[in-house]
Amino acid sequence: MDIRESYYSISHKNVLRGMHFQKPPHHHEKLVFCMQGKVLDVFLDLRKQSPTFGKTASVELSRNESCAVFLPKGIAHGFLSLEDNSLMYYNVSSVYSPEDDSGILWNSFGFDWGIDNPTISKRDNSFIEFTSDMSDF
Repeated sequence: MDIRESYYSISHKNVLRGMHFQKPPHHHEKLVFCMQGKVLDVFLDLRKQSPTFGKTASVELSRNESCAVFLPKGIAHGFLSLEDNSLMYYNVSSVYSPEDDSGILWNSFGFDWGIDNPTISKRDNSFIEFTSDMSDF
């Protein structure tokens, strides 16, 4: 993976971020890890030709686990902060492209986040719902 940019975010407990991705041609691979706190990290496959299209996976990440998750192009990513001051770090293989920045509505693809009323940004609440006939990948 050729890392082009790095980002970080700090979230309070019960903040949900996602589900983020960039559309082609500026789509990217992503390497994510939790440097502080603990999160439930969630992935949604948007690759139409993939046998796991529309399926999700999740893993708890924390500073104690010392593990990172690699996400290939075509995977939407989000997380729920399980502790205050959870610090997530992201390495991505493309430069940020505002016109290709997109997302899937967090509660539209059948994943049980384990919380009824998370704190969500206006931007993340404005994303489109997931449907089986959508995909730029």
